[in-house]
Amino acid sequence: MAATDERTRLSRETVVDGALALVDEEGLDGLTIRRLAQRLGVTPMALYWHFKNKDELQTALVNRLWSLVDPDVDPEAPWHARLHVLMTSVVFVLRTHPSAAQLMMTANLEAAPYCYDSMEVALALLAEGGFTAEQAAAISRYGLRTATMLAVGDPKMPPKMTSEEMADALRRKRVMFETLSPERYGHLVKAATALASIDESDADVALGVDLFVAGVRALAPNG
Repeated sequence: MAATDERTRLSRETVVDGALALVDEEGLDGLTIRRLAQRLGVTPMALYWHFKNKDELQTALVNRLWSLVDPDVDPEAPWHARLHVLMTSVVFVLRTHPSAAQLMMTANLEAAPYCYDSMEVALALLAEGGFTAEQAAAISRYGLRTATMLAVGDPKMPPKMTSEEMADALRRKRVMFETLSPERYGHLVKAATALASIDESDADVALGVDLFVAGVRALAPNG
């Protein structure tokens, strides 16, 4: 009877909500069926009624992220302005859930249908810019990589670093640049401090979106 009660008070949506909250708090490594069951106050078996395994649950997480993206753009705006709005929405969602965002590049999109609306809009906008279907698909893939990078930060930095470890890693990086030959690497030496900093401000992320869209527009046959 207890197992039946657990199944009836749980839904796929409840499980995914709990999984997303758990990943936000503890990262992807913290997402296990047992840990999620503890969080939801049920037995692990209750979760298996909704998801066969962790991979299926992670795909559902990606689907939830895509459901948060707003694909509605102003039809009267230029195609590149609408692309900017869409890209900004994707980046905002991924920045809100950076740990889950790491799944975006490995997920089975066929099992995450909420991505279809955003993909359709992106491909339509790129077609309006004059790109072929093949070119638009390649640009869309690169756009997702760019959005993910802007969300999760510097991929070269090991995850779960403490603030002290991060500061030490950046200090060593700065010293490395500063001690290069100024005759051969003058610009690197001059930019040592800037190169050894991590700017995750809204302005820096906005610049990343600006650069991506500007690059796409510069390559567009229809400008």
